[in-house]
Amino acid sequence: MKKILVLALLATSAAVFGQAVSKPWLVSGSVKGIKDTIEKVFIVYMHDDARVIDSVRVKNGTFSFRGSFGEPVKAMVYVKYASANPASKQINYDRDAVSIFIQPSAETIIACVKNNFAEAEIKGGALNTELQKIEEGEKKYDAKITPLYDAYSAARRDKQKGLADSLEKQIDALDSAKTEDVYGTYIKTNPASPIAVFVLQDYAGYQIDADKIEPLYNKLPKEQKAYAAGKSLQSKIDIAKLTGIGKTAPDFSQADTLGNQVSLTSLRGKYILLDFWASWCGPCRRENPNVVAAFNKFKDKGFSILSVSLDQPGAKDKWLKAIHDDRLTWTHVSDLKFWDNAVAKQYGIQSIPQNLLIDPTGKIVAKDLRGDDLVNKLSGIFAN
Repeated sequence: MKKILVLALLATSAAVFGQAVSKPWLVSGSVKGIKDTIEKVFIVYMHDDARVIDSVRVKNGTFSFRGSFGEPVKAMVYVKYASANPASKQINYDRDAVSIFIQPSAETIIACVKNNFAEAEIKGGALNTELQKIEEGEKKYDAKITPLYDAYSAARRDKQKGLADSLEKQIDALDSAKTEDVYGTYIKTNPASPIAVFVLQDYAGYQIDADKIEPLYNKLPKEQKAYAAGKSLQSKIDIAKLTGIGKTAPDFSQADTLGNQVSLTSLRGKYILLDFWASWCGPCRRENPNVVAAFNKFKDKGFSILSVSLDQPGAKDKWLKAIHDDRLTWTHVSDLKFWDNAVAKQYGIQSIPQNLLIDPTGKIVAKDLRGDDLVNKLSGIFAN
């Protein structure tokens, strides 16, 4: 499901003609309008290719963060309520968090005048003004998606698979419509917007269609292409051009569960599902029964699977246990480097589960085959 994805923030980088001059910034806020007692405020962003998390305690209903950047950075600010269960790490993004732009030489003000922190008023700079326009467009879709997502969660909890699958399709359809209507319309009509590169990143999503995104990228302001967000998006477009439908799947070699190196080309001659997953990934584990069903149905007809795990360092036992528990009786590889997995980076994988179907000659013929789609695709292939 598109809503169940790992989220990423945008990084910062050098300017066009060298390292941008770093300038101080300030994020300040007031939470005096919130009825619940807020204990801490957190800010999360990427800087110098590292994820930064900072926190401050609220004093007299106010808080502030300071730093120094050479370019705008997108950040998330969220709160911890004093009444919250300390053991819970879950954030209700409808209630507890806001997105902002931190801008060099500028102050961003978060003014909470309503019940929920997420309803705070954001002031400061053209970037935050434009961001609020985007968020207004998102709200009409989120108002429809949120109750569906709640119903989906309940259906899954009650093991009503048919209902859950139906709700998931409705959510994905609305999410796709939001992407085209909100991000797509904005970037096509505002290519020179001060937040154009950030909106284009949202529009591009986790699985980039290079033919659709590259022409829009080429229209971005030159200075935004030099942002870390711009450079990162350019890199992702380049990878997408190498891993699109009809392209030869890039070769790689990685260690299997016994430490033996397995290359993708060594499996040529069959249809191969290159499957990216991890033992810690809930959506992956829920998708595994569908993959197992496809494997068992077509393994004797020229179909196999090569799974690449994004399990974490030191978690080989969890990886092996998940393989055993989910009955994944095919070839598995991993370097146990989490999101730094070399193959995942080579293929531009930004979310899991994700897969590519590769034909016997090594050409990519399909992507992201989930649920019944994998069996249906293979049924068509092996019927011929």
